[in-house]
Amino acid sequence: MMQAPRFWNTPPQAPTWQARLLGPLGWLYGWATARRIASAVPTVIDIPVVCVGNINAGGTGKTPTVIATAERLRNMYKTPHIVSRGYGGRLKGPVQVNPARHTAAQVGDEPLLLAAFADVWVSKDRAEGAKAAQRAGADVILLDDGHQNPSLHKDLSIVVVDAYTGFGNGRCLPAGPLREPVARGVARADILLSIGPLTDQATFPTIAEVTHIRGALTPLQTGMDWTDTPVIAFAGIGRPQKFFDTLAGLGARILQSEALGDHQNLSPTLLSRLERDAQRAGAQLVTTEKDAARLPPSFRSKVMALPVRLTFEDDAPLSAVLEDLFKDKTGA
Repeated sequence: MMQAPRFWNTPPQAPTWQARLLGPLGWLYGWATARRIASAVPTVIDIPVVCVGNINAGGTGKTPTVIATAERLRNMYKTPHIVSRGYGGRLKGPVQVNPARHTAAQVGDEPLLLAAFADVWVSKDRAEGAKAAQRAGADVILLDDGHQNPSLHKDLSIVVVDAYTGFGNGRCLPAGPLREPVARGVARADILLSIGPLTDQATFPTIAEVTHIRGALTPLQTGMDWTDTPVIAFAGIGRPQKFFDTLAGLGARILQSEALGDHQNLSPTLLSRLERDAQRAGAQLVTTEKDAARLPPSFRSKVMALPVRLTFEDDAPLSAVLEDLFKDKTGA
């Protein structure tokens, strides 16, 4: 996936000529999404389904949100299984992800990362994936990136948005970054989670129609002292600059930063060049956990991954809806 064009993130009240030119296509895209969702007959299963998705295309912080939600469900003595379409992987599934056997080319990078925190199923048909997970012992499904997928009934929907970029110019693909109009996407959500530091949260608009909670991605304490460590950083996530800023905030001396496209293939040519650059500069190669999952095994020892985790300003609303979810679904 290529990096998002700059005009996607211009103010809605001042659309660029590109946004205006592509506006009719964006309207058609939004209309087609709405029609597909409205005409579907979702499969209903008898265990709760929690969807973590977004309205924007690209990365907004869904993966850390899935991890944080899985941890809360386990703290409630539940057995969550994650169901993903396995973006970037070739297997149609349903197949249970085994990091010792599967590669990112087979199941995608995010499922490999998530498999360290819960059982993960890759399935292009989300409903079939959920059924397979239930048969394998799941008592709750975490649907990764399924807000616009109507094949499976959701009992709770969490929409994740980057507090800095918000909803961009407010237009649908290709005129803007949205998979559907904000009003329609929010109308199907139970929680809107904006992720970013306080400075970004301060400018994020209030949407009264949905419960809004705030969170931030914070580096996991691994014992590594990054102070004045020379690094060459590369990242293929929704907004690579977030990763570079995090590294700089830890005191790392970033000699070179490579902003890759979201899920971009880490080719041998790219990795060889990065390795040569690091050797010449006497620097450590550093990337994200998600990108590290796409590295070939022979290269992983040459790269350090900086893990981040989602922390909430106040997680009481999320805990409350999860508790209510099981009361409503099971009567427990």
